Amino acid sequence: MFTGIIQSVGRVVRLEPRGGDVRLAVDTGDLDLADVQLGDSIAVSGVCLTAITLEPHGFSADVSNETLSLTTLGKLKAGDPVNLEKALRLADRLGGHLVSGHVDGIGKVIAITPDGRSQRWTFEVPAAISRYIAAKGSVCIDGTSLTVNEVAGHRFGVNLIPHTVEHTAFHARRVGDAVNIEVDVIARYVERLLASGEAPKLDEAFLKQHGFA
Repeated sequence: MFTGIIQSVGRVVRLEPRGGDVRLAVDTGDLDLADVQLGDSIAVSGVCLTAITLEPHGFSADVSNETLSLTTLGKLKAGDPVNLEKALRLADRLGGHLVSGHVDGIGKVIAITPDGRSQRWTFEVPAAISRYIAAKGSVCIDGTSLTVNEVAGHRFGVNLIPHTVEHTAFHARRVGDAVNIEVDVIARYVERLLASGEAPKLDEAFLKQHGFA
């Protein structure tokens, strides 16, 4: 699991085709890998990957055909910036929200507009995942935990403060770029409960007691 708080921006060193899959090598820049061991998970632009080789300032991971088909990793090229986050430890602060690193779909940057010192970004996502995105809820974009400002159909908006733009790969994103989207896992569990008919029924007295009616 991850938090969606980006720890460093790395760079793609190379992508090596290997029998249908790809081995991805990443320069992790100033990310401290001293506590990372072979087999540990690292999120690369929101995609959970397993480190199979480690160097002082880099690692490599095998990216399966499945992952290549469902994320933007297959479109990376040497030199591209990527957001990096090491796996969450139980003692860590949860600064964002619980992120699995399992991408639900690919979205697209629709608009970037100034808003004071911040920027308002609009994204479009496939219909299959748009229903999981709600205003004031959480969404993970390229591994970054963000709060949804508004939703309109298959599009939604977020606000990026200067720190987020400067310290993530968002500084290199442009209108039309593809991004990895992971919806809040809680939304999926709620849908599952409702679909199964096993969701608990809240009576009127309970709702009044808690100020909802």
